[in-house]
Amino acid sequence: MSTPTRTITRFAATVLDRSRGVRLLLCCGAVAGPLFVATVLIQAATREGFDPARHPLSALSQGDLGWIQTTSFIVTGLLATAGAVGARRALGVGYARTWGPRLLAVYGLALVAAAAFVTDPVAGFPSASSGALTPSWQGQLHNAAALVGGLALDTAGFVFARRFLHRGQHTWAAYSLTCVVADLAAGGAAALTGDFRWLLLGGVLTWTWASALSLELLRHAWSDDPAPAITSRRAPDFPGWPDRVHTTMRFKRRNSG
Repeated sequence: MSTPTRTITRFAATVLDRSRGVRLLLCCGAVAGPLFVATVLIQAATREGFDPARHPLSALSQGDLGWIQTTSFIVTGLLATAGAVGARRALGVGYARTWGPRLLAVYGLALVAAAAFVTDPVAGFPSASSGALTPSWQGQLHNAAALVGGLALDTAGFVFARRFLHRGQHTWAAYSLTCVVADLAAGGAAALTGDFRWLLLGGVLTWTWASALSLELLRHAWSDDPAPAITSRRAPDFPGWPDRVHTTMRFKRRNSG
């Protein structure tokens, strides 16, 4: 096998490895939202004394079974952060390529921070006599992490909506904007009524939106598999691939002729 052929073969293997890595990262992001929602809803329905109308979901990290929610924060946060890395590698040029993944990463890391700083007990949970008179510094940091993560995710929705509009993907733009506006409206409703179910509803919308975004990027990643492109001597059009692919293909055509 000649040196140019070996070079092309090795480079093709590198391209394939990178493609698999991007897909794996995007799969992590796709799993994060549904996993977090399922964990919260199951606990809300089964934890004795927990009332989703009176208690924020973070309160589930209190009590003997609090480790379940704490673990959920960590696992979901790491999965979401991995999905953000995958989004950064998958996105081509255009709007949201830089700040979109960064904001998604902030959201993921904020979940991990929420696990590191456990919230304070709330009135009536985990026991009937629970309730902190003054917030602890851990509880304040937990609330700050939750606020930062929520705002980062909402901002990411606006950023990606702009990208989708620019690319003519109006359905995805409308979906992104709807989830963000609904989340902000739900936060306002929760502040006015004191019903934490509004916050949960808004969270479900944005958490699942982030996972749906990873699935959308993953769909394009699968459809733009570089293997057939190399076989047919056509440079892959998967967004984000380096220009060296095009240069290598031209080099191969010149030497094969």
